[in-house]
Amino acid sequence: MANLFLPLWAVIPPLLFLWFYYRRTPAAPPLRQLLFFFIIGGISGFVALGLEWGVETVANSVLDWSKIQRSFFGFSLRQMMVIAPIEEGCKLVAVIIPLCYLQRRYRFRATTVFIFTIAVALGFGAEENWIYWFHGTASILERLISTPVHPLFSAPWGYALGIYISSTRRLNRDRNLIFTAWLNSVFFHALVNIFSRAWVYPRPIHFLGYALFPFLLWMFWRLEQLLRRIKRQRSIILISGHTPQTRYWQRGLVLLILLLGGNAILGLFILARKLSPLRWERLFEPDIFSFILEQVALNFFLGVLSWLIYRYLRYLADRGYFLNLGKY
Repeated sequence: MANLFLPLWAVIPPLLFLWFYYRRTPAAPPLRQLLFFFIIGGISGFVALGLEWGVETVANSVLDWSKIQRSFFGFSLRQMMVIAPIEEGCKLVAVIIPLCYLQRRYRFRATTVFIFTIAVALGFGAEENWIYWFHGTASILERLISTPVHPLFSAPWGYALGIYISSTRRLNRDRNLIFTAWLNSVFFHALVNIFSRAWVYPRPIHFLGYALFPFLLWMFWRLEQLLRRIKRQRSIILISGHTPQTRYWQRGLVLLILLLGGNAILGLFILARKLSPLRWERLFEPDIFSFILEQVALNFFLGVLSWLIYRYLRYLADRGYFLNLGKY
């Protein structure tokens, strides 16, 4: 019976995330088209899994690939050369092929192509959720947190593809931008996988794990900025200083936002992992309950502090923007 609910657990969180972006997309495509791309994304996940298996089978027949990838260098090489290129390539093809067919009847806006990219990426993530849970290699909590990562990876080439397809004059410059953006996605996809695995290695490699959640927070910010840009809205500006010293100071504050906010999320994630094996009634024991309150308060404080610094930078940028307008 538990296995019957695995597909629901795998599909519902990505669909909720897709609905979140669907509601924010002007002139959004019909839901049936969006669900079609979501399903295509899931299929592309199985294709990627088969290609990864095939490549690693060939690699094992030529080299002792299984032994090589046990080291941090070997694991990083596998992510850069096999996993990230195959997965991002399958998602890109899963968007392009249906678009080539549908373009015969529709002319798509850049925002439509971008939301199609998000749908494919979330379908890919739903397939990954089901695979991990079916084989028992990841907890529900870990995969729920991982739900939005594939859209974060694919956002750059989804943006570039949207600009190219919606353009009335398709220039080679815009086509080349797609490949450059795809390489960007491959690199950051591999980097996130490396950071997420760094915990199992000895120090100092172990400390790379602390960069994971700040890095994901920055990628989420990048996705939001690309969405605003493709909707032709004014970008959210955090670096607004007019002197080099002020700009360096503000960049330092942005880095502090990522460190505080990312590690606040990390702290809550670690707390949830520690508490997940316990029965519900044990959570209310005095020692455990006080520990929960202490950790929640600490990480909540870090998160609020990060948000306050963010609002401060937004205030400086908005004030500078309106002061410049007042000069004209």
